[in-house]
Amino acid sequence: MARTKDFNEEEVLEKALAIFWQKGYNGTSMQDLVDGLGISRSSMYDTYADKYSLFIKSLEKYREKTAGEMMQVVNEAPSAKAGIKKILQSVVNESVFDKSPRGCFIVNTCVESAPHDKAIAKIIQENMQDAEEVFYLAIKKGQESGEIAGRNDARALARFIINTINGIRVTAKAGTDKKVYDDVVKVALDALE
Repeated sequence: MARTKDFNEEEVLEKALAIFWQKGYNGTSMQDLVDGLGISRSSMYDTYADKYSLFIKSLEKYREKTAGEMMQVVNEAPSAKAGIKKILQSVVNESVFDKSPRGCFIVNTCVESAPHDKAIAKIIQENMQDAEEVFYLAIKKGQESGEIAGRNDARALARFIINTINGIRVTAKAGTDKKVYDDVVKVALDALE
């Protein structure tokens, strides 16, 4: 008879995501996970197989969560440009006001592991495509309404916004003055006019 788990797998996955996000895959030891997750080593292995499998599940969870959140912001905004601006400002606020800037879990993982791991690279590519699609749809909608200029291709602008966000998140790891980020956001929004 299978033993029932005495922990919530979703809560444990959220905790694992936070640990990996803070320390990276290579910087996270099995002991870090055992201590941080509050479950036994055997329970961790029984549920997630190994550190790598838990990391992949954490990446997938992050991907699912962030794509949904961005789509919600864009859909609830009064206009396409307002939605894009809100996302950019949110990234800046996270970068400036986070006491220990972690950057973006996907961007961090891209730098640390994607060049050496095809499975991780695939998840990162899919995440970038999800984000690109959110911005593409918003920009296309804004171009159709006349709010966003049509002189640039909507897909190219979406890719520009994604790379702007990634740049902000990488820079945040070293700490930068909010004025720098505000300038970047202003130029990014100007590109839509």
